[in-house]
Amino acid sequence: MAHCPEELHYLIEQQVWARIADGGVATIGITSLGIALAGDIYMCRPKRAGSLVKQGDSIAVVELAKSIVAVRSPVTGEVIEVNPLLEEQPELVHRQPYGDGWLVRMRLTDWEHDQQHLLHGQAVLPAMRHHAWLHRLEF
Repeated sequence: MAHCPEELHYLIEQQVWARIADGGVATIGITSLGIALAGDIYMCRPKRAGSLVKQGDSIAVVELAKSIVAVRSPVTGEVIEVNPLLEEQPELVHRQPYGDGWLVRMRLTDWEHDQQHLLHGQAVLPAMRHHAWLHRLEF
């Protein structure tokens, strides 16, 4: 579970990540710690393309064994693509959280503001360990 790719930007409190690409596009997903805290995902319903989302707003809804949870966005922007694999294979979110289990791609509209609230690089692992400790998980 201690895998946190350093090139990603993390909103630790919400356990989501953003992979920033050239052209101001971000791929969004849930962290491996977020998956461990939530449990198996049986259904994932991301916002539709064209949706405008602010940092911290719901970007998707996931159905777990005993609850339905809103996934919060690490960035502000417009949803431009939804992961087409999730409709048939929602388990990709927890099997490949940093790969094929991504949720949406967004065109960033306030990156300068958003990045002030995100962790990146070597600061991520200690913050993840602390978050896991708060929830009594080993990380």
